[in-house]
Amino acid sequence: METINIISIITIAFLGSFGHCIGMCGGIVVAYSSAKIDEKTSRRRQAISHLLYSFGRVSTYVAMGVLFGYLGSAFAFDGTMNGVLKMVVGVVMVLTGLSLVGQIKFLTIIEHSLSNAKWYKKVFQTLIKSKSYASFYSLGLLNGLLPCGFVYFFVVNAASTANPLHGALVMLIFGLSTIPALFSLGFFVGILKNTDTRGLFIKIAAIAVVIYGISELFKGYMLFISV
Repeated sequence: METINIISIITIAFLGSFGHCIGMCGGIVVAYSSAKIDEKTSRRRQAISHLLYSFGRVSTYVAMGVLFGYLGSAFAFDGTMNGVLKMVVGVVMVLTGLSLVGQIKFLTIIEHSLSNAKWYKKVFQTLIKSKSYASFYSLGLLNGLLPCGFVYFFVVNAASTANPLHGALVMLIFGLSTIPALFSLGFFVGILKNTDTRGLFIKIAAIAVVIYGISELFKGYMLFISV
């Protein structure tokens, strides 16, 4: 993977996590923090618990990266297909960026909630009652399965690498870059949920996503016509 791509992924994921992820997953973080962590819980245990939850999410994302990186490799037979795939990724990125700032409803359309499924509710309720470290990690694994347009954006990116290891790396970088926002939520709820603050991060992330998308679209087009 190119260094510029890694930097772009970190930038987009980090900024986007303070906007989109706080809105999408913030409720779950607040919910498990209220139910599983109280004033008697030491700061050390709180930190470990939040990190385990985040590592659970990242684990799910990495597994998705491996899967979609493999699926991408199955279709990347030649330069033409690679070019088409990159152009698709570029279009998805542009649509995601425009959706982040409310110009279109692309993310809204694809973010169908899984949380209403009976099996999800049952597992969630079981985990939310436990205060073990394993329950925090498992809750993170479960949360990673929730439909999220922002995650889909990086999944498509992982598929475009046409390599399971590179796909896993994309999702690993994405997951790790979202940890600061959700980890900090419990300590800075007022700041991170402030409309103006979130709005600023979303706008910056949206611009980065659109620029990256146009870049990928151009690369795909050049690859397509060069064959």
